[in-house]
Amino acid sequence: MSTGKAAALLALGAAALLLLRAEQRSDSTWTQTEALGAAGRALLCAIGGVALLAALWLYRLLWCPLELRRAPEDVGYVPEAGRTRAQAANDVRRRRKAGDLPPVYPNGWYRVLDSHMLRRGEVKGVSALGEQLAVFRGQDGASYVVESYCPHLGANLAVGGRVVGGCIECPFHGWQFQGKGGKCVRIPYADKVPEFATVRCWPSCEVNGQILIWFHCDGGEPQWAVPEQQEITEGRWVYRGRTEHFINAHIEEIPENAADISHLAHLHTPGFASGVDLRFTNSKTWEFLRHDWKVRWEPESEPNKHCSQMFVKHALTVFGFHWPLLDVHVVARQVGPGVVFLRFDHRFLGRGVIMHCVTPVEPLLQLVSHTMFYQANIPSVVPKFILRIECVQFERDVMIWNNKKYVSQPLLVKEDAAILRHRRWFSQFYSENSPRLRHQRRSLDF
Repeated sequence: MSTGKAAALLALGAAALLLLRAEQRSDSTWTQTEALGAAGRALLCAIGGVALLAALWLYRLLWCPLELRRAPEDVGYVPEAGRTRAQAANDVRRRRKAGDLPPVYPNGWYRVLDSHMLRRGEVKGVSALGEQLAVFRGQDGASYVVESYCPHLGANLAVGGRVVGGCIECPFHGWQFQGKGGKCVRIPYADKVPEFATVRCWPSCEVNGQILIWFHCDGGEPQWAVPEQQEITEGRWVYRGRTEHFINAHIEEIPENAADISHLAHLHTPGFASGVDLRFTNSKTWEFLRHDWKVRWEPESEPNKHCSQMFVKHALTVFGFHWPLLDVHVVARQVGPGVVFLRFDHRFLGRGVIMHCVTPVEPLLQLVSHTMFYQANIPSVVPKFILRIECVQFERDVMIWNNKKYVSQPLLVKEDAAILRHRRWFSQFYSENSPRLRHQRRSLDF
């Protein structure tokens, strides 16, 4: 049930309760209430309803995590008069030139779900890397990821499939497959289970409150591990919210922003209050609020050559005055092509991390999530405000990505040198057999 519906029900319940209590009062009390008239009783009910709505809003603000999920057409498109955002998104994808693209699925770890989204004994379907996956949690609490389609007759294991111990049971004929290894261990109507009866299992791990899968175009084993954030494991940092966006671009475009230092001064200097629509972000109305950025990007060396770091110093100026209290230092460490840890350190507002994860849904559609964990002793309104501001800044990038073309040989100046360094660093995640986009889709379902 949505928050709006819940609030409406609470308000109606409060109104009904007030009326019932009024009817149950003694004659003398009823006489006083009756004197108020119908308008007074209605006002009393309205005040009670507003108070409940305010209490619900305050509860969500202070204690509930921020959950913001954008549909593919919600951000970055400007519909013409008489057309919807979905139609505008489809038009852009249909007409845009893709450019000379790198391979579409780099080798690495990719998030499929947050841990709290998958209960014990539950199955969920996920689209990732052009595949349909069934993610389930066994009765032992372990999570597993297998191909969605049963090798028997192709039923979708994520649609009606049932968890039995550490296995997933096909809803069509009851075949049971182990989550670890994918071997079929039971066929209800057969005397013997063929040795070759297996479903594809994806290498997976569960760390930092997330379930991730390993992809390698040649089926290779994981080449590195996702680093564990001890503060999350030990419970010192707690979950404070998540945002999700769909990006209509090649996956490499998104992490390349870390090395594109010059775009920060132009795109992200206008204050967060000026919004995300690039047609209006430079409005003079919000000129008094400005962000200042000092950024440096560096790849790491062996044995962590699959990692890179962006060092960010952020300052806020209001009416031209620098407010040191609001200075924030961020270290963004990218681990492989799909996982970034943005660690915040503030002397007054505390410490935390945003896990920025990019998962290809299909060749030119990325699901980007930002999951916030923050110090447990800091009021949740603080990390939620940080996450909300980060979301505003990110959606400005989304408007660029959703409408741009990938340029394989860009026209650069010397100040753009880090972009080429980033492309050389990112190329390590491609292999000879990495899949490429052979043709662009013409029909879309936004």
